[in-house]
Amino acid sequence: MARSFGVYMDIIICSSGMRTHRLASSAETSGTSSARAAARWMLLACLLAAGSARAQLHLPPLQMPTLPLNVPSDIGPASSRATTGLERLDLQGSRLRKNSDLLRRYGGRLEPDPNGNPVIRNEIVAYLPSSALLEKARAEGFNIIRQRALPELDAGTVVLRPKEGVSTLDGLKRLRELAPDDAFDFNHLYGEGGLTTLAGRGAATAPTAAPQAATANLYRRIGLIDGGVDGNVDALRVARIQRDGCRGRTVVSAHGTAVASIMVGRAARFHGAAPGAELYAADVYCAEPTGGSVDAIANAFSWLAGQHVPVINVSLVGPPNRILERIVASMIARGHLIVAAVGNDGPAAAPLYPASYPGVIGVTAVGAAGLVLPEAARGPQVAFAAPGADMVAANIPHGYASVRGTSFAAPVVAGLLALLIDEPGHTTARQALAQLVRGATDLGPPGKDPIYGYGLVGKEIRVAPSQ
Repeated sequence: MARSFGVYMDIIICSSGMRTHRLASSAETSGTSSARAAARWMLLACLLAAGSARAQLHLPPLQMPTLPLNVPSDIGPASSRATTGLERLDLQGSRLRKNSDLLRRYGGRLEPDPNGNPVIRNEIVAYLPSSALLEKARAEGFNIIRQRALPELDAGTVVLRPKEGVSTLDGLKRLRELAPDDAFDFNHLYGEGGLTTLAGRGAATAPTAAPQAATANLYRRIGLIDGGVDGNVDALRVARIQRDGCRGRTVVSAHGTAVASIMVGRAARFHGAAPGAELYAADVYCAEPTGGSVDAIANAFSWLAGQHVPVINVSLVGPPNRILERIVASMIARGHLIVAAVGNDGPAAAPLYPASYPGVIGVTAVGAAGLVLPEAARGPQVAFAAPGADMVAANIPHGYASVRGTSFAAPVVAGLLALLIDEPGHTTARQALAQLVRGATDLGPPGKDPIYGYGLVGKEIRVAPSQ
């Protein structure tokens, strides 16, 4: 016989020093998983509210140095470097070099995990930990440094710091010993999956009118988890953008802006996959060394779930992480389509995430000739191929830049899916995916394969540097 239980809460009042928090009004649950999770989080929040004030750390944000990677340019002849083997080698090793550079420059705030991936020093993320576990952790010297309820996902995250003298790795091992069934992991950082380079100067001017066909997409919504989006660039000047992150500030990034333009951009000589759709852009970097962290990405997913955005593009890559895995699984269980770049570490590299989690739509990149990029990852995580080289995207502060990498193929697929689905839901998600599969051009071995997935989609979206 199935076991069930009920929980009744009238009003929970928690006090922390002189502050009083009203956390919940009358609510009754009947044993469903979402209700149990909500009730568990309210109880946890009550515990956290009491006595957490001293544990809160408020570190001033650090500004990342400006890198001379993206310079103002217009659509013109492609640079000769854009097609050289040197750039392919640069892209294949760029993630590892960026990681090494981050660790070297910000060693006081970052450290490597056992596999060399950057994590925030002395931070361990817990996914909906029980109040009993947090009491045990406190008793062993762990401090709670921040927490976040994710009500849209019936979940929450807590970031803990081991006591002085205990390494992040040893602290993580100890928490897993205390609660083997709970999810704990490093606060990993996730990086961009592509490069933008100088496209050349000359031909294009600022757009004078948007394609009229774009108005058909005014009621479509699409999500982006990336760096900040510059809405003043030519391709995004008329875009409708809703923002989240960075405490209300807009901190623009070249990568986020380029990806956004491929999704929803429209100008006189440029268009994205879903021009005119409303973009919900979550900035998880905010120009900080600790940008792209697991807890920031979790917050972004929760916000997008609350906005009922059906398709979400994540052109970020990194290692497996138990917290991110649960967040992604929760989003997919609610009928959201998660589209992610498979990465550019090379065809023999280990899988990157979130693209390799079950249910995520992994995207590889092809060039103008329709051949997969030599540096693109391969494996069962590849669902589709899309243009990701020999093309331009929006550049900051204006104009366009040549782009290369799976980062710029994923938004093509996300945009095409956004045209096929209005609201999150399993039935509509399956129908949208099936329609995209039917329209794909089969490449490589017949059927789905580890190089091109179901095949190439969106080849008409590519705007060549020479246009």
